[in-house]
Amino acid sequence: MSTSSTQSRGINRRFNSLQSNGHAPRDGSHPRKRVITHNDAYLYALRVAYLTYLLQPRARRTQHIPAPPAPVNRSSTSVNDLMKDFSLIRDSKSTRFPHGFMSELERRLTGVLMGREKKPEYNDATVKRTFAAFFNAFTEQSFKKRMEKDRRVEDLVLIFFSNATKELQKGKTPGDDSWKLMADRHLALFVRLISLVLKDHDWARDRPELAGRLATLESKLLAHDQDLSSTPTRNGASAGTAVEVAIPLSYEVKDMPLVQVVARIFGLTNTQVQSDINKYKPLWTERAALQDLKSYQTYLNLNSKKTLRSDDFHFDEAYDCWRKGEDHDLSQMMLAIIQSSPELAKSTPGSSLPKSNRQMSSPDSGDTSYPDNLSRASDFSERSSYVIDQPVDMTTLSSGSQSPVSSNDDENSFTFIPPDPRAFYRFIVAEALTYDLNDKTLQPSEATADAPAVKLLSKQSTELLNELGLRWRIHPVSRMVLSLDVVREKYIDQEKEYTLDTLDAFFNFIKAQRPETKKNQGTMNSLLHDRTKWVVTDTALYQQILSALHEALMRDLYNIMQQCYESKPPSIGPIMYVLENHIYDDSSFSKSREELDAFSGALHEGLQQKAHDMYRSYLEKHVPQDQQCWEFYHVIELGKAVTALAQKIQKRYKKNPEIMGVNPLTALVETILPLYAEDARDIVTRILDLAQASGEEVPIEDGFQLYGELVDIRRVHGEVLPKVPFPFPIEATLAEFVWRWIRMTESSINDWVDQAIKQDQFRVRTENPQQIPTEEQRHSVSVMDIFSSFGQTIDRVVQLNWDDDLQYAKFMTALAKMVGAGIARYCDTVEQLFTKEMDRLSPEQEAAASQTKQEKWLQLAKDTWNNKDKIEPFQFFPESFVKLNNIDFAAQQLDKLEHEVNVDACAAVIQSHAPPVTQRQKKTNNYVFTIKIVEAEDLKACDMNGSSDPYVVLGDEYQKRLAKTRIVYRNLNPRWDESVDIITQGPLNIIATVWDWDAMGDHDCVGRASLKLDPSHFGDFLPREYWLDLDSQGRILLRVSMEGERDDIQFYFGKAFRTLKRTERDMTRIITDKLSAYIHHCLSRRTLRNLTSKGITMSTVSSYFNRNRPQPTTQAPSEAEITNALKPLFAYFDDNFAIMNQTLTGTAMVMVMTRLWKEVLVTVEGLLVPPLSDKPSAQRQLSQQELDIVFKWLQYLFDFFHAVDDETGEANGVPLGVLRSPKYFDITTLNFFYFESTDALIRTSERMASATAARQQSQRNRLSAPASLASPAFGGAAGLMGGLPSTRRSKSIMLSRNLGTMKKAKEEKWKEAQADPNDDMILRILRMRPQAERYLKDRSRQRERLAANAAAEIIVKQSLMAGGGRMTGNLPRR
Repeated sequence: MSTSSTQSRGINRRFNSLQSNGHAPRDGSHPRKRVITHNDAYLYALRVAYLTYLLQPRARRTQHIPAPPAPVNRSSTSVNDLMKDFSLIRDSKSTRFPHGFMSELERRLTGVLMGREKKPEYNDATVKRTFAAFFNAFTEQSFKKRMEKDRRVEDLVLIFFSNATKELQKGKTPGDDSWKLMADRHLALFVRLISLVLKDHDWARDRPELAGRLATLESKLLAHDQDLSSTPTRNGASAGTAVEVAIPLSYEVKDMPLVQVVARIFGLTNTQVQSDINKYKPLWTERAALQDLKSYQTYLNLNSKKTLRSDDFHFDEAYDCWRKGEDHDLSQMMLAIIQSSPELAKSTPGSSLPKSNRQMSSPDSGDTSYPDNLSRASDFSERSSYVIDQPVDMTTLSSGSQSPVSSNDDENSFTFIPPDPRAFYRFIVAEALTYDLNDKTLQPSEATADAPAVKLLSKQSTELLNELGLRWRIHPVSRMVLSLDVVREKYIDQEKEYTLDTLDAFFNFIKAQRPETKKNQGTMNSLLHDRTKWVVTDTALYQQILSALHEALMRDLYNIMQQCYESKPPSIGPIMYVLENHIYDDSSFSKSREELDAFSGALHEGLQQKAHDMYRSYLEKHVPQDQQCWEFYHVIELGKAVTALAQKIQKRYKKNPEIMGVNPLTALVETILPLYAEDARDIVTRILDLAQASGEEVPIEDGFQLYGELVDIRRVHGEVLPKVPFPFPIEATLAEFVWRWIRMTESSINDWVDQAIKQDQFRVRTENPQQIPTEEQRHSVSVMDIFSSFGQTIDRVVQLNWDDDLQYAKFMTALAKMVGAGIARYCDTVEQLFTKEMDRLSPEQEAAASQTKQEKWLQLAKDTWNNKDKIEPFQFFPESFVKLNNIDFAAQQLDKLEHEVNVDACAAVIQSHAPPVTQRQKKTNNYVFTIKIVEAEDLKACDMNGSSDPYVVLGDEYQKRLAKTRIVYRNLNPRWDESVDIITQGPLNIIATVWDWDAMGDHDCVGRASLKLDPSHFGDFLPREYWLDLDSQGRILLRVSMEGERDDIQFYFGKAFRTLKRTERDMTRIITDKLSAYIHHCLSRRTLRNLTSKGITMSTVSSYFNRNRPQPTTQAPSEAEITNALKPLFAYFDDNFAIMNQTLTGTAMVMVMTRLWKEVLVTVEGLLVPPLSDKPSAQRQLSQQELDIVFKWLQYLFDFFHAVDDETGEANGVPLGVLRSPKYFDITTLNFFYFESTDALIRTSERMASATAARQQSQRNRLSAPASLASPAFGGAAGLMGGLPSTRRSKSIMLSRNLGTMKKAKEEKWKEAQADPNDDMILRILRMRPQAERYLKDRSRQRERLAANAAAEIIVKQSLMAGGGRMTGNLPRR
């Protein structure tokens, strides 16, 4: 019967027997209507409360009794008689010492002997002597071991008395008996010490019987002595003694606590209750109470319906367990009455006395599975009236020999037990609860984290109910169930005092009935959860209570949930807490799944209807009836109301989203969101149609606000209904607002840039002009303003959280185009301002400009005669350097913006949605031609000094200027290395005009050349080089590449980066041009001649006419002289660097120094060899001495630009990786070939050319792409066909879309330059050897043939490729 199925069968068996036989097992054992009057319930409660007063322990007082004239003679053997109280229950566990007692007693005895005991009676020397004698015997190992095992009181007391007697007899004559009374006194002190040990360790609470018997033994030992703390005469010859006597009962209500409780509960005064007590005092006696117990025991033995029977329990084992506990309780209650009135034992016939034997008195006799606390309800607690101080030998008291009741079971023969105990108990519980809940003086319980503060039964009411249940022999579980039934009835009747908190508190109250000992606590919990030991009627009633409460709670829950969408709905927490913790968790509750599902369905439907009503109220509130008045504002407000409601419900039920299987948020969203989406779609469509018909436009911000609101609603819809599509196509409807905003912003971008530049003074942003600016303060506000505008523009679209990836990527592409246009505008304007500042005239030039033409010629002749070549440092403006800082800062901000926009992801999205190439519509494309003006050679001299100051202007066939280079002073073989982008949709003819700059008068035309830019010739998008012959003299080298301008976000960002970098390079080149003149002046052949010759001699004059003849060996200049030759240049650098360092950022400073280093390398290279060409050069080869000087200069300059700190060793200048450029390595390699013979140089050149050709052929075979066979040196057919392109798309815009790709492309170019050595330097050396003229021409024709073959190979491969290049299909056809 341990399984639940067996228990269920047993329960059904009991129920079936009740229904089929109609047998009532006991009056009141099952619910039956009985009319109980208020007065009857009061009288029965009063008599129990009065009986409690009669049976309570008597208060005692001290009374002085004169000593008898004769000495008291007492035999020591009287101790054995006193110990009979313990010997009667020798084996009872309740009278044994607890475990651990012996060690504590030993510690207390040690304190007495050491004088640490605080009690004064233990400080006497004689007492210490007797205690010492006992202590010796007590600490003996065998005795101590036996005591720890048996733990019997009598053994310990007797051994003490024995040792005390021996000790006190010492020194006494045989006839002297004075020691006997002293022995009793010392024994009493020992017993008191035992009681103190029990009390200090709270053992007396668990063993009340042991504590009581010890107190009784102590009082008997002191019967012939005074108080222990006094100092009486030791021999008993005192004048008298003080004894404790019992105080007689007053029979007044003021001394009866429980009677007062009854009076308060039933609303009576103490006078009225006193009158009733006086009236019924002769009847309500201890004898009547004893007679009730004997009658009840008789009914129990006769299996009468006045008591519980086996049929009232589910199982026989449960009945047997209850019966054992009942017999035990009856015996203890009888003993308590006999102790209170010992005369009842004398007047009662011997055969009627209950026997106090082991079976009755020992707790071991009963079944331990039945708790003592429930059967006795704290009978022997400190507040109970049933305390047995000593055992009474009532072996003859038995109810089995006689029956004081008649054979009529229906007759009520009890005095204290009512005819229907359950009904009376329930009535009194109701009265007690009503009174206590209305009692304002009753303090509620303290609030905890799990339960609020509530008022329930008071402590006095609980004691009264316990006494009633105990006296009326009501099963403990019945008390719990009946009390709960009262609360159930009051709660369902909706009495205001009975709230959910009251219901919860009462459930907790009946579950938390704690016994006095921890031992019984576990047993009680076992009984509460083990329903097999319950009475059948209690089980049925408990199930009915739970079912009724469940129906009431579910009804309340439904009503509350109908208000869940309101602003301040009632909380469902208390209801759900009671349901989950007290109804559903109870094993006695049973409810079918179908019934719960039906409730969930009804609740869900009710919530949907409430949600529909809520939406209709919002619609009427926020949307007007007249369609002409509709605005986006109405849709937004309606959406805000719907969203706020959904968010509020989501937050409200976040921790518990489902209530009884119903999700309020789901019911709300699945009802109102589809309604809102459909209404919003119709309203928005109607608004747009009306606006289009009237020619008006809806404000853009209204569209943005509407989109944000709709997206929030769609997000909530997706979270709650993930599988249901949102019925409103938001992006398709509102995308036009974003495009309108982008177009509006694009039209204003130039104004933004112009206004930012106009308001900028281009100064460092320091508070104090004398303060050294930090790196972050070295750019001005204009660049910050425009990028702040860019960021706000992009953030405005980003903050929309556009949910269509393709549309979002297109928005970002359009914004990237706008950003690129703004950056181009900023770069053009800033560069123009920068150029204007850098091209300003010096004071000397301004003075010269005011001279007449004759004065200018005279001044020029004078300067020429005086050989004036001193160059003054250029006075830079700080504002110019700030502009360069702005461009560098703009590149950094653009790179950051590129990462924030996630350009690659946007491009990938657009590419994934692009149609196949064959399905793309033909459209006119823009093509970006990048033209790099590299250099020119053999230009016409236009100045009187036999030189020119050339610069190049590019224009189209319509004479529109496209670009202009810087001026290269005093050079007929200038090198510009400047690039320009030209956008065209078809073929375009460009004209390159070389001009000679003159300080006075008009500039002279050096020569012109033209080139046709045809996109069809650049279908492979690879770079080409063109040597263009000028119409006068000389030629110019142009490097041309093409890239299609696409509507691509990567292209736009790359173009913007390229614009910034080109502007940065141009501005840096302008700065370095101001310094390059002095570099050329210091690093010139004139300086070399000054070092190698000590004045003008005939040898120097003759050497001038014989420049190709080897120079005579002269004394080499010293290291100091070589160093001093560069000191003016170093001082010039230091002066200018100091000015720059005050304004330029660290990055810009390194960039300027890097550009100067390149200028130094170009200058040194020009000293060593002529430019690359197929014609012999008139430049003289340097001598060994001059070569050594040049390389020492190069090393000094290398160290200067690296700028290593002597103390720290840290490099503060240009990094080594930049200094050791490919050109630097080319110059250093000249030392190996410079003085080689012409034949050796030719052989080396041929060998290197063969290796290069083989390597390029291998690359073509592996990559299926043409290799770079063109050289920037030769023209002819190679120039007409274009130089052979490299395998990499050099300077591609796509490779310049951010700082990372630009840095990577630069590193790859550097690696290619180092990994692909060529013989250019050898060819340049051979130009200074007249005998190599024929080889140079042959080598030029060879390169022309290779270039023609490579071009033909490219054409063939392109014709064989399906679809051609990536943009071949879009090329215009001729």
